[in-house]
Amino acid sequence: MKNKIAQAWKLLPSAIRKTIVLLIGSTLIITGLLLVVLPGPFTMPLLVLGLVVLALEFAWAESMLMRVRHHGAKLNPKKLFKKS
Repeated sequence: MKNKIAQAWKLLPSAIRKTIVLLIGSTLIITGLLLVVLPGPFTMPLLVLGLVVLALEFAWAESMLMRVRHHGAKLNPKKLFKKS
């Protein structure tokens, strides 16, 4: 099933693939950014998921995703949620 979906995806013209990825990825990122100011959970996962989707077709998004992963790996949850 997964192979069939991947093959069908590769059969689409490049311009259509990029448009679909751009719409879905930017929608996820915009939703994540809106949740920063509006009450709601899951802000960071939506932003990262949007970058993952965009990285499927865009090299700039892949390099940005690598940077986010690098900085995310430096976070120490024990220090972040330390009780005083």
